Amino acid sequence: MSHTAWLDQIKWNDEGLVPVVTQDSQTRRLLTLAWINRDALALTLAERRAVYWSRSRQKIWRKGEESGNVQHIRDILLDCDGDTVCYLVEQVGGIACHTGRESCFYQQLTTIDGQTTWQTTDPVLKDPSLMYNVHNQHSNNNDSGSHE
Repeated sequence: MSHTAWLDQIKWNDEGLVPVVTQDSQTRRLLTLAWINRDALALTLAERRAVYWSRSRQKIWRKGEESGNVQHIRDILLDCDGDTVCYLVEQVGGIACHTGRESCFYQQLTTIDGQTTWQTTDPVLKDPSLMYNVHNQHSNNNDSGSHE
């Protein structure tokens, strides 16, 4: 059996990607949903830190390479259908979202006085401009819609 046979057990989509949910290994809080390809998953295993595939930038990115909010891998899980991965991580800095919040899932569907709306449930822990300031100062082609 080859050293990468475990990658063949994953049902990659037509673009060679699968979604990866990232969860805090201690609190079990859902942190992010992102995408990975074979290379990103192999790097994640080798480096023991979360590596993803940026669909907008079409390249590998290591969580925290710009913000410092690295995700150390504690475990990697595959779902029952073999088409979704879960990273259990130790979140450095307590911030997983590019908005400066603990989690990317900070809006809760709520009904108040018969009106259904999304309510923000998590505070901003750090101003995003402070997290990405160093990177943005050195970038010649800063894509404001692009983030970790």
